[in-house]
Amino acid sequence: MILPVVKLGTLALKTFCKPIANRLKKEASLHPKFRQFIINIAQANHRFTTKTQRRIYGHTIDAEIRPLNAEKAVQAAADLLGELFVFTVAGGAVIFEVQRSSRSEARKEELRRQELQAMKQRDEDLAKEVELLRQKIEELEQLAKGRGLTGIFHIRHAHTNEDGKLKNT
Repeated sequence: MILPVVKLGTLALKTFCKPIANRLKKEASLHPKFRQFIINIAQANHRFTTKTQRRIYGHTIDAEIRPLNAEKAVQAAADLLGELFVFTVAGGAVIFEVQRSSRSEARKEELRRQELQAMKQRDEDLAKEVELLRQKIEELEQLAKGRGLTGIFHIRHAHTNEDGKLKNT
């Protein structure tokens, strides 16, 4: 489910970035300082990638690296800046999602902590109530031993009057 959404988002992001890259190319042709800036970026990137490829393939890295012509450099820099923009936006989206997820987990953890605290409080209340009931049972047992069962339930025999004396019938 999430993979198609990611692919769709990536496609939308790339589609959104194409006009930005085209705008960069157009601006490079209109402004000489910006053009020189992106040409310098492209040449530095070209030197870096060429040296890296030579190291990977075991070729000599001391050989001279020919610079790109101006148009290729502008095209490469515009592509590089466009991809950099895509990765920056995608990285920002990932960071946002991670932070949102961590906030959500923190809220869930806080709810679990509150539920646990409520259960502990309820357990303590029940323990107090059980102790109170135990004390009452002990009191009743003490009274039962002292008075007998008739004293606890105030049972009157049919042959006694209210003051406990036998009736004459």
